[in-house]
Amino acid sequence: MVGDDDIESRGGRVKRNGYSNNNTSSSSAYASSSAYVIEDTDSQWTSWLVPMIVVANIAVFIVVMYVNNCPGHRHMRLVGKCVARFLGRFSFEPLRENPLFGPSSSTLKKLGALEWTEVVVKHQGWRLITCIWLHAGVIHLLANMLSLAFIGIRLEQQFGFVRVGTIYLFSGFGASVVSSLFIRNNISVGASGALFGLLGAMLSELITNWTIYTNKAAAFFTLLVIIAINLAIGILPHVDNFAHIGGFITGFLLGFVLLSRPQFGWLERQNVPAGTLVKSKYKPYQYVLWLVSLVLLVVGLTVALVMLFRGENGNDHCRWCRYLSCISTSRWDCNGI
Repeated sequence: MVGDDDIESRGGRVKRNGYSNNNTSSSSAYASSSAYVIEDTDSQWTSWLVPMIVVANIAVFIVVMYVNNCPGHRHMRLVGKCVARFLGRFSFEPLRENPLFGPSSSTLKKLGALEWTEVVVKHQGWRLITCIWLHAGVIHLLANMLSLAFIGIRLEQQFGFVRVGTIYLFSGFGASVVSSLFIRNNISVGASGALFGLLGAMLSELITNWTIYTNKAAAFFTLLVIIAINLAIGILPHVDNFAHIGGFITGFLLGFVLLSRPQFGWLERQNVPAGTLVKSKYKPYQYVLWLVSLVLLVVGLTVALVMLFRGENGNDHCRWCRYLSCISTSRWDCNGI
């Protein structure tokens, strides 16, 4: 998710094989996208939801550009000419206003961008959801949709559209809530909070299914490095790292709730002789992680929503948290961002 017209960072991806009776797994980093892709030759699901989400985001962006109508803005002479004017009303705002080749911030705000005043003072809570489907520009849209394709399609093939869709939407919602708690002066749009949720879910899936993977330590370390790099880049100005963190935490907890895999003994229960003691479906630690994560998720979102709609500023309760989103240097100043 980005504040105003800026784009979140992209890191790498981890690739590992899914489990089977003769399971092997390997880890390798790629620099092209923020993803941790699970591959399994015995995929049980056909991915259709993630492609539909990609199509929906593209369709929404086209509608936003139609509504934006850059040539119809009277103020455009003050900031420059529209970009790609041959596109007519679909042309982009001057690069001085939006370097990502997209609409104006006023158009994004009009169509559902996240802003504290609109959500809390004007009681427009629907913006916590609509902002997930808006993007600041073509670059922003392409980055998020390519990352979603890398992450989401394989996840959906592994775990089905219900669980992946739930993680995506709830992570986006959690990202919006955390962002609104800490950022009051800027608008924010984008699906990166939901994408970080999928990344967090992959980490918790690896942890909760730890015993069924080989080379898991290498996969775990690689994934942690990728997450750390993405979050570190989020401290650059105009990047909404609070949304990234909120989405990641939400997805991480949901991963324990929704992505646990049964033990091998449970999967093979139909092939064991009669009278043989069959293992429980999940290991005890998986049940513990499931319960703890569910409680933390429900309590955390409830407390955050109560604080948000009471008008409380998260920075008043956590003085150092502002450094999670932006750190001032000699090259830029975070004040007013």
